[in-house]
Amino acid sequence: MEQPAEILRSDQVELRRWRVQDIEILHRLITESRDHLIPWMPFAASHDWKRGEAFLTRCEEEWASGQAYYYAITSGGVVIGSCGLMRRIGPSGLDIGYWLHQAWTGKGLATMAAAALVKAGRRMPDIDRIEIHHDEANPASGAVARRLGFTDVERVQVPEGPAAPRETGTDVIWRLQTRPLPSP
Repeated sequence: MEQPAEILRSDQVELRRWRVQDIEILHRLITESRDHLIPWMPFAASHDWKRGEAFLTRCEEEWASGQAYYYAITSGGVVIGSCGLMRRIGPSGLDIGYWLHQAWTGKGLATMAAAALVKAGRRMPDIDRIEIHHDEANPASGAVARRLGFTDVERVQVPEGPAAPRETGTDVIWRLQTRPLPSP
């Protein structure tokens, strides 16, 4: 199975593979942005050092198995967020996720990071679509998808309901075809 590169670049950001030894950086990043993340990211409310270590261990395991590729987002050598390409939408598809430290939002950096992930996903031979999923109450995530040429294809009720305080429980699904669909 072909994997993306461990370092990806797009404009003002560089993505580098998360490693277990990055725990101090990850912990600081989430702790400093906890209030910013809690409305949208369920993990932020319960984050602690131990959960951070478990996440980074899972990052390495899922990279090795080809299930997910998680990256630290950096700009100017500073870690400013996290993102990933995940195989959780079925065969031939990748889902992109991303978040930034609150001090780095509103600068187009999430779009640059997602663009690097799209480019990497397009290079993977078994991928025909890339998706971005977000709660309908989070228009900033939708703006990233729109800027990158994704198409808003569906609204889906999340069976378990909202996972974070500001969520509605309705996911917006954006899709980008990376290869033509087969003819009927």
